[in-house]
Amino acid sequence: MKKKKSKRNDIKINKFVILIALFLFAIMIVRTLQIALSKEVDGTDLQALASRRTTKTEVIKANRGTIYTAEGEVLAQNVSSYKLIAYLSESRTTDPDNPQHVVDKDYTAEALAPILGISKEEILRYLNREGAYQVEFGNAGKGLTELTKEKIEALNLPGIDFEESFKRYYPKGDFLSYTIGYAKEQTEDDDTVNISGEMGIEKEYDDILRGEDGYVTYQKDLQGYQIAGTPEDRKDAEDGKDIYLTINNNIQFFVEQALDEAEANYDYEWFTILIADANTGAILASSTSPSFDPNFRNITNYLDINVASPYEPGSTMKIFTYMAAMENGVYDGNELYHSGTYTTTDGTVIGDWNRAGWGDISFDRGFALSSNVGVINLIDRHMNAGMLRSYFKKLGFGKKTGIELPNEATGDLDFKYETEIFNAGFGQGITTTPIQNIQALTALTNNGVMLKPYLVSKIVDPDTGEVIYEGGRKEIDTVASETTVNKMKDLMWETVNGTGNTGTGYRLEGYDLIGKTGTAQIADETGGGYLTGSSDIISSFAGVYPKEDSKVIIYASVKRPSGGNQAVIWKAIKEIVVNISKYYGTSPDQQETTTLQTYTLANYQNKATADVKTTLENEGMNVRVIGSGDTIINQYPSAASTVTSSNTVFLITNDTNLTVPDVTGLGSKQAEALLRLLNITVTLNGTGYVTSQSVAPNTPITDNLEITLTLSPKF
Repeated sequence: MKKKKSKRNDIKINKFVILIALFLFAIMIVRTLQIALSKEVDGTDLQALASRRTTKTEVIKANRGTIYTAEGEVLAQNVSSYKLIAYLSESRTTDPDNPQHVVDKDYTAEALAPILGISKEEILRYLNREGAYQVEFGNAGKGLTELTKEKIEALNLPGIDFEESFKRYYPKGDFLSYTIGYAKEQTEDDDTVNISGEMGIEKEYDDILRGEDGYVTYQKDLQGYQIAGTPEDRKDAEDGKDIYLTINNNIQFFVEQALDEAEANYDYEWFTILIADANTGAILASSTSPSFDPNFRNITNYLDINVASPYEPGSTMKIFTYMAAMENGVYDGNELYHSGTYTTTDGTVIGDWNRAGWGDISFDRGFALSSNVGVINLIDRHMNAGMLRSYFKKLGFGKKTGIELPNEATGDLDFKYETEIFNAGFGQGITTTPIQNIQALTALTNNGVMLKPYLVSKIVDPDTGEVIYEGGRKEIDTVASETTVNKMKDLMWETVNGTGNTGTGYRLEGYDLIGKTGTAQIADETGGGYLTGSSDIISSFAGVYPKEDSKVIIYASVKRPSGGNQAVIWKAIKEIVVNISKYYGTSPDQQETTTLQTYTLANYQNKATADVKTTLENEGMNVRVIGSGDTIINQYPSAASTVTSSNTVFLITNDTNLTVPDVTGLGSKQAEALLRLLNITVTLNGTGYVTSQSVAPNTPITDNLEITLTLSPKF
């Protein structure tokens, strides 16, 4: 029998396929060698990529420096800030008896609402987000204080947690705001948060305050933790330096208090006061109304009027015009001229504020009466534009003083033609800043030597205590003789203390205040000339107190006082001078045996009501307790506020049946702040002090309670 041949499945491989496979394999070999031997492939640094996958760098944040008053009271500091988060995922909870996520959303929202100051419904919108592992609560949940964090932690709410960071805090609130400025938090691309100065000292000294961040770089495992035994590269942070200002806490308080009083009683566009040490040029106080709280940055004007907003100074400039004449040897105080009006060669008629004049009077008398025509005659007879401009520049007008603040302006001394020269002599048509006027006035308190004003007392390394910079008295130039200085001080004394003169509103019996008033018209920005409304003025005062052995130099100005009422400025200055006199122990009242004392309030929350009341009363404070609770839950003024015995401290207790307090007699700002602490909505009717309230005292406080306060000026 014939055997059959077995069949085989012969596989024939196409040579073309083999060649393609070999070609692709060769490409793979080449690419592998390229990757193995090259540092960079397709624009990617392979070593850096590998390093990023196996190493981790953490930023070590530098602590921003603190800003202090001259006495060491904190004006600006870093504090812990917290962001509220809620974990929603049930996967976080492994032990049902110890939940790590939000279990009862309705209860959680109801508990958080009054603390965060938003509605329960809004919180629920965050908590009900589908599929979210965790949520935040918008702006209401950011920037929380330690106290707020403690309140939330006391609720023991499952799933509620906090992320800590730092923010800039200003414990005195609306106090020296334009000088301090503010710093704010900025999130960088790598999610780190930096605090940067945006205004005032915070901006001018940002690099010094900021310090320098450090870092630590280490090898990490898959979970991101440092691998034990591996080396690390570390650079410690260098904290920012502390800055001590020349600001005297008490004198600044006197100024703030006077401006609060003015704001409560008068209407104006702005009111600014600057006070310097007469013997060193150190700035003791600087404030502007309206102001702002740097914690909230409720700012309407971002320029500090005292240094960055030049304006026509008006008749306070006559001080320096008269000094120019004296220093050039052309002044005779007994020389007569005819007051009232003066007609220039081009036919322009320039008049005194009393256009009928006072007849033929001397230049000395003309200064006390603030006669424009007196200045014109003085310039026309004995001076010229070059002489006037040269002396103004010698006093520092037309250039920066170098005060340690941003955006300082130079002002403008542009005058050429006859009318412009005359106008410049009495402070119209030129612009200056308050800080320039302070600098020029230092010549009157230092026998003709002009001093550089300064604001920074010292800069200190907080880690070592080393003083790395120290400010102090700096003489710029001798700009006047002792004879000129004495004559000017006599003229300024007569202006304030003589009979029938323009400065008599500033007279204080027994106080040796000297000065010069100014009233400048406001230029019409839409065309030539000046506005003519009764309120369209800037009223100013340049003064020294006292005349001999001077303590302080004062420069103040108010723009557009309602109806041109200049009482707003002289009442404020008199109040400040009286308080400064008591503070320095130079009060003319012989019964005054002690200097005026101020007191900085502590944080009285969670303290026993009776103990705090006794402590404050022992310090001479007026104390009003709201409610009959045994523990304080809030206070007004707030912690770190400075008060005197003339102030009232309100203590709000843990009484569950609080009633409306009697706020009649309080200033509008005080009354409004107090009532808002009690969750009462306030409407103000008028300006000044509370004369009546729509809801009677002792009325129980209910939800959504509204109250209208009727206000009237004190004077």
